[in-house]
Amino acid sequence: MVNPLITRKEDNPVSTPSKNAKRLFQAVYYAQNPPAEEQKDIPRLSVSEIVSKMAFYYEKIRNTVEYKEEHLFRKNAIERILKRQIVIEGAISPGAKGAEIAEHLLTELIRAGYLPNNTIPETKISEFGQIIDKYISLRRYAVEGYSSLQIKERNALTNWIMALAASDMEERLGRSQVDLVVIDYMYQALLDDISLEDANEYETDREIQIFVAIHRSYLKFDREMLSFILLKYFHPNWLKASEEEIADVGKNILSIKKSIEDQIDHPLTPQLNRIVSRYTVFFQILNDVIANNPVKVYESFFKDPVAFSRMIKQAAGKKYHDAKSKLWRAAVRSILYIFITKSFFAFILEIPATRWFGEEINPISLFINVTFPAILLFLIVLFSRMPSEANSLKIVEGIKEIVFEENQRKEPHRLRQPAKRSAFSNSMFGIIYAITFFLSFGAVVWALNAIHFSPVSIIIFLFFLALVSFFSIRIRKNAKELLILPPKENVFSFIADFFYVPIVSAGKWLSENFSKVNVFVFVLDFIIEAPFKVFVAITEEWTRYVKERKDEIV
Repeated sequence: MVNPLITRKEDNPVSTPSKNAKRLFQAVYYAQNPPAEEQKDIPRLSVSEIVSKMAFYYEKIRNTVEYKEEHLFRKNAIERILKRQIVIEGAISPGAKGAEIAEHLLTELIRAGYLPNNTIPETKISEFGQIIDKYISLRRYAVEGYSSLQIKERNALTNWIMALAASDMEERLGRSQVDLVVIDYMYQALLDDISLEDANEYETDREIQIFVAIHRSYLKFDREMLSFILLKYFHPNWLKASEEEIADVGKNILSIKKSIEDQIDHPLTPQLNRIVSRYTVFFQILNDVIANNPVKVYESFFKDPVAFSRMIKQAAGKKYHDAKSKLWRAAVRSILYIFITKSFFAFILEIPATRWFGEEINPISLFINVTFPAILLFLIVLFSRMPSEANSLKIVEGIKEIVFEENQRKEPHRLRQPAKRSAFSNSMFGIIYAITFFLSFGAVVWALNAIHFSPVSIIIFLFFLALVSFFSIRIRKNAKELLILPPKENVFSFIADFFYVPIVSAGKWLSENFSKVNVFVFVLDFIIEAPFKVFVAITEEWTRYVKERKDEIV
């Protein structure tokens, strides 16, 4: 009898890795085994470890009250510091040089823990100073070229330019050689695997849209960072732009911004996102497998081909486990964010508002409205579905397609011409959607009335229901991105989506609009941050002075 534990050998045990796959193995290997470099005695930026703790914990608090993705923390911090130093403080003391601003910026990033201490060479100050000068010039040319803009429009344009500057500096701080190789690898693979149907009017946008989709999916770029790579696409010399080129971009900034936004909101985006998100999973797990032991994995192609599939499954399992952990961390962050920025005000407002309308305060409704967001989010995360074994097998198949020449995809993914509905169809669907909206919220209102909720309590409950529903979609995004196999649809899921989507849409609208009036962020940014950073800087200078006096005594 054959031992059931013996793995069946494949019919074609030897596979040939592609040229791009070999490049990725080399990039990972050299990243793990960098050539020995002489320790050059060059000045490096250094800050007080003790004083930095204050700035570090301040950033922790601020990131809690403003819900953003963790991988965007540093870029957002750069943007915030630039706005404060150039737009706010620059209005008070104009004429600040880029190098001066850059030194403050890098120092603050080190204090806050976004950059390592005593590692960044001081030459980075002049590099970043030139970048800042470039965007200050761009802002000046843009304001001069569009002097007729209203104050609100001018502020929006300034914010966009500051976001571009932050994205520029973030790219120079955070792009590894492995990421660059993966992006090029993905791009080459997707160029071959994605085609458009005949006579598709967007054929000329295919290549740039694939490039944008890779950055959106694999590197998790936000809208501002996508704007920056598109700016480089439209103006290839932007990184080393001359003053004439900066002036030309500034004088045409609105038309350039419009072209960039058209590409970010391109009609092909939904179709491309679905395809590229699958390849993102393949490349993330392939990278994890290679990083574990590049030499051993590469040798397995020829010595034990079945081992590669086993390694992929193990890496996928670890990815699922990590996604579950991140899901719970994101849930805790979301609960803290909602409780601090929303529940607190709801609790304060519900009692006086109820008394104002002459209603009796219902302790049960008050308790439910305060605890409901956390409980609902906890239950949603608890019952979130993780990928199955069949999903892992699909990942193995997909990775083999991009690694081995013998397994390359034969038929490309074909992008359809985006459907254009008639005005009548849009009107009909709009009416049906409005009906589901009122039915969904109407059913909740009826249930709350049945347990004697006051009108104020009902409004607060609906507010949190929509907000938490939207946040549940956001925090489950990373786990859902690992699902290669589409979820099975049934009557229950169809009905649930039919009535749940309006609630999620309302939550998205509330999140986007209420985030603009986040009182805690306003207080931190415009009242606390500037004097706090001055206090930190003075404290650090004082500790440096005390150390110098101590050295003199010794």
